[in-house]
Amino acid sequence: MSLHAPSPTSAPAPAAGTDAAPAAARATSSGRRPRAWAVTGAVAGLLGAVSMEASMRLGENWEQTAGDPDAIVADLAGRIPTLLVFHTATVLAAVLAIVFAAGLRRRLAERLPAASLLPTVALGGLLLVSVAGLMGSGLDTQFLFALGEPTMTVASSVAFWNEWLATISWLWVGAGVAGVALAVAALRHRAAPRWIGWVSVVLGGLTLLLGVSPLQYMAGMTGPLWMLVVALGFAVGDRR
Repeated sequence: MSLHAPSPTSAPAPAAGTDAAPAAARATSSGRRPRAWAVTGAVAGLLGAVSMEASMRLGENWEQTAGDPDAIVADLAGRIPTLLVFHTATVLAAVLAIVFAAGLRRRLAERLPAASLLPTVALGGLLLVSVAGLMGSGLDTQFLFALGEPTMTVASSVAFWNEWLATISWLWVGAGVAGVALAVAALRHRAAPRWIGWVSVVLGGLTLLLGVSPLQYMAGMTGPLWMLVVALGFAVGDRR
């Protein structure tokens, strides 16, 4: 019979791939949950709405100028301040949407099973919004500062840019994708407050339906609103 006590055994390591809360969730369980990403998303949604409003103002005289490139050039030349607001708001919204996308992915991943695709789907949808904003403002520098110099512009090219301003930045269908993913995560898996889930069903679902329909540009009316409301919800009303 041995007189030596058996050496203590170490506790078994948790199995990989379990649904236990990640370290990030445990680290924030005793303190206040980070909310900067959500505030950033609210600002992005607000700027998205500003971008849409500026774009609509740029097309106020479309009935009078339709089919006349020279008239389009003259009309845009008198709207330089609105063009600057549109460009700045659109690019800032595109940049800030990336931060919101990353934060939303992390927030959902904390509560969903490790194998869930929903956080990545939400991330991908918001990245599409960012790309649409970047592309929608991508021709501004080429034309914006040349409007006052008729010899530096081709009227037909400016007319094409005018159509670009009124279309590409309105492609918020990705917000609809993110909204539907968030709705499933909230209502089926309780990974977010249920009221945020229902807001995402209504606004996110409508944005997705508009985005895949021939009325796709109408997604620019509901997408920024979804982002603003949901981001504010996470910033001030997320008590999980």
